[in-house]
Amino acid sequence: MAKIVAYLHFKDNCREAMTFYQHCLGGEVEIMIVKESPMAGQMPPHMQDLVLHSSLNNGELSLLGSEMPDSSATTVAQPVALMLVCNTRQEAVEKFEKLAEGGNVTHPIHDFFAGTMGNLVDKFGFCWGVYSEETSAAVDAK
Repeated sequence: MAKIVAYLHFKDNCREAMTFYQHCLGGEVEIMIVKESPMAGQMPPHMQDLVLHSSLNNGELSLLGSEMPDSSATTVAQPVALMLVCNTRQEAVEKFEKLAEGGNVTHPIHDFFAGTMGNLVDKFGFCWGVYSEETSAAVDAK
């Protein structure tokens, strides 16, 4: 089955953001800058130090990013939120707290009828939802 993977576009801080996401989510980061890529000869000098492509991979988790201008962007607002679905409440709380560092918590992580949920805007301006089906009551019952 096909899967959807988020591809984030950054103005000039892709390396910093991907390193931050690695700190929050674990995994391995790979970064390719224009001048070290097969596309170097096709790009103007002022773009040679930009991140052409980056990836963060940790098992099923995959997050991609670039500093290449997105000519198809039509709005400044973020019309999409990234949803991180965690296996346990503890994992959700830990990931939420890390992603919130330097950002803005819009809905603190809390129990609700379907599990544990919280929302935030990270320090790079991306919206995140963090979720687990497990509630604090389920953890206490163990």
